[in-house]
Amino acid sequence: MVMMAAAAALAAADPPPAMPGAGGPTARRDFYWLRSFLAGGIAGCCAKTTVAPLDRVKVLLQAHNHHYKHLGVFSTLRAVPQKEGYLGLYKGNGAMMIRIFPYGAIQFMAFEHYKTLITTKLGVSGHVHRLMAGSMAGMTAVICTYPLDMVRVRLAFQVKGEHTYTGIIHAFKTIYAKEGGFLGFYRGLMPTILGMAPYAGVSFFTFGTLKSVGLSYAPTLLGRPSSDNPNVLVLKTHINLLCGGVAGAIAQTISYPFDVTRRRMQLGTVLPEFEKCLTMRETMKYVYGHHGIRKGLYRGLSLNYIRCVPSQAVAFTTYELMKQFFHLN
Repeated sequence: MVMMAAAAALAAADPPPAMPGAGGPTARRDFYWLRSFLAGGIAGCCAKTTVAPLDRVKVLLQAHNHHYKHLGVFSTLRAVPQKEGYLGLYKGNGAMMIRIFPYGAIQFMAFEHYKTLITTKLGVSGHVHRLMAGSMAGMTAVICTYPLDMVRVRLAFQVKGEHTYTGIIHAFKTIYAKEGGFLGFYRGLMPTILGMAPYAGVSFFTFGTLKSVGLSYAPTLLGRPSSDNPNVLVLKTHINLLCGGVAGAIAQTISYPFDVTRRRMQLGTVLPEFEKCLTMRETMKYVYGHHGIRKGLYRGLSLNYIRCVPSQAVAFTTYELMKQFFHLN
């Protein structure tokens, strides 16, 4: 939990701006953090709900579920409702919402503060501080919410009639009892962190840079005054969506092999080749050796573009709107 310690130190070193109408300094700081937390959490939930069916299909394809392993993205989207009903497209989404609210909240909140810390304490500015802050924020959010992601993936991989877990609590109990206790919830953490660092870093960097350049060179065409602070210029909603989508597509391309590796390690004993995929290196070697690059390390990438572009677009756009709603500008 080194990242959380760093975030706590950051809060003490760089308190948020005072909010009008609050009490003393502590009350104002707590109120700001609560608003910031809610803004990030709501943004994450909106983004993931938008693409929940695509997330389910991605898990099934990445780990070669035997019911769907010969199908492509769109044929799987058609096959899941036929076999499991339309709610089958949202299997595991309950666990996803429980995970994604704190994940989105921590990631967006940590990004804003890491960015300030890097600029004020390390003297790094320009566009580079966005890359560094985004990477650190992504890793912080992953470490804090990883067990919930593990359970969500296990539930999403199940097919109707072949359930190993009856629900979120049962999955937690089973993994804890049969897979090494608390450490069992952190299988695949290393490839997740290695993949998240460039993904979150590039995503925040790309969005922030596009936003900065756009507002600098075409403020009247692309921007408008913030509803909570007329002195702050924000992107128009459709431009926000476009910038967020581009950011997600670029980031996903760079980090996707780590995502495939993470999913397989998270599924653990659910897969027949479990003993051959105990470490990140073994898992990557197995996937590459048996399925190659296109059908292995990058299997499901086309689906990820389809889901990642709207997901990141909605996430960044919702967060920008929530910043205005909660008076964070």
